[in-house]
Amino acid sequence: QVQLVESGGGLVQPGGSLRLSCVTSGSIFGIVAMGWYRQAPGHQRELVARITNGGTTQYLDSVKGRFTISRDNGKNTAFLQMNSLKPEDTAVYYCNLDGILRDYWGQGTQVTVSS
Repeated sequence: QVQLVESGGGLVQPGGSLRLSCVTSGSIFGIVAMGWYRQAPGHQRELVARITNGGTTQYLDSVKGRFTISRDNGKNTAFLQMNSLKPEDTAVYYCNLDGILRDYWGQGTQVTVSS
């Protein structure tokens, strides 16, 4: 059984930093990419950052220059370094594993940016 477990969320002041981690377990065939999504209350889930097996990255425009996604392909682990956090970054952040056969999701970790 495949599981994705996120950690690293919490409460941080504006301008602060957090590093999210996503650890996977179980046997996964055909991984295409890993990514981070977020969902704020009253909003749809949106893609924050994504990284392919080859290392190609893409970012939501509003986080470019502030967030960095990285990945350990050997361990199927992904990270999201978030700097210069803003109140509008407040959301539940979900790890996603994009597989050839299906997607997998973590349970989410809350990130709250507030003074």
